Amino acid sequence: MNPIQQSRQVFLEYFAVKPTLQVYAPGRVNLIGEHTDYNDGFVMPCAINYGTSICGNPRSDHQFHLFAADLNEMDQFSLLEEIKPVERKWCNYIRGVVHFIQQAYPEFKQGANLVVSGNVPQSSGLSSSAALEVATGKFCQQLGLLPLTNTDIALIGQKAENIFVGCQCGNMDQLISALGQEHHALMIDCRSLDTVPTPIPDNLAIMIINSHVKHDLVDGEYNTRRQQCEQAAAFFGVKALRDVTLEQFETKGFELKATNPLAYKRAKHIVTENQRVLEAVEALKHNNISYLGELMAQSHNSMRDDFQITVPEIDYLVELAQVAIGKTGGARMTGGGFGGCIVAIAPHDRVDVVRKMIADNYEKQTGLKEDFYVCTASQGVHVC
Repeated sequence: MNPIQQSRQVFLEYFAVKPTLQVYAPGRVNLIGEHTDYNDGFVMPCAINYGTSICGNPRSDHQFHLFAADLNEMDQFSLLEEIKPVERKWCNYIRGVVHFIQQAYPEFKQGANLVVSGNVPQSSGLSSSAALEVATGKFCQQLGLLPLTNTDIALIGQKAENIFVGCQCGNMDQLISALGQEHHALMIDCRSLDTVPTPIPDNLAIMIINSHVKHDLVDGEYNTRRQQCEQAAAFFGVKALRDVTLEQFETKGFELKATNPLAYKRAKHIVTENQRVLEAVEALKHNNISYLGELMAQSHNSMRDDFQITVPEIDYLVELAQVAIGKTGGARMTGGGFGGCIVAIAPHDRVDVVRKMIADNYEKQTGLKEDFYVCTASQGVHVC
């Protein structure tokens, strides 16, 4: 049962009435452009056909009553009191979004009963948190008839994750969940928020393979990388590493390397990754999938060697996928790092070859059993 059906059924069972409002927000996979978003750079994700649904009804008071169908857990809070974080993390994604919507629209006090259900694997790098934030924002927009655009909703979701949850993520995950287009990747300029939809050729399959190595970005490594990037930007005298060209980095980078070698490595990844995203847009546009594959390989190597966010299991998965795909596509880690998923792109007739290569080798080598998804690029947040 998909999340839309699941949330409706559970709502009927739990609240004994049918829901009158339902929204759905997708997770995402980032094809290329990792950790560039909080450096004001470029990314190229697509929304995927896994996501989060929220359905509900207005209440006659100012209470939010939430039930997480997949966790069998409840939360409730009042819109007349300050909304504060609680121990259970899933609650804070919702509480944070509602809190910042109320900051922008103090008149928003309409209570509701809600049921949440999703099928984005958690802690996998596919943005289950962003899907929940964006779905919450859309639900509140519809509930309160608020003049919020989908971009506004995305930025509120990012704020909730930064401040309420404590993860200093960029804006990519929320933006693609809010703005995704069916059958397209979306090149996003994370400074201007301009987007360039890029069609994904019909003959290509998007594969996501979950390593089942778990990560928790709030525990520090993600935030440390952001601090190191800020140190590098300060060295170059710019607002963000987006403003450092390849030529500037090659000319002045050796000075940074001598004084702060880790910041140098982080900057090297960001500066080169931004260039790879721009080249990947052109490769996809001209159906040059072989070159796209080369760019994905370069991206993965940079994440492994310079940004240092991969783990051996992820590196092995990428290696297996690359061997199976050859020059017909590419593979790389996707997401924040330290586990999670890889993304692979190849013609549909290579899917079974990739699946078999990984099934025959990954568990034998690592003791972990992968999950294999074939995804389609999907529409962003919408009312069902």
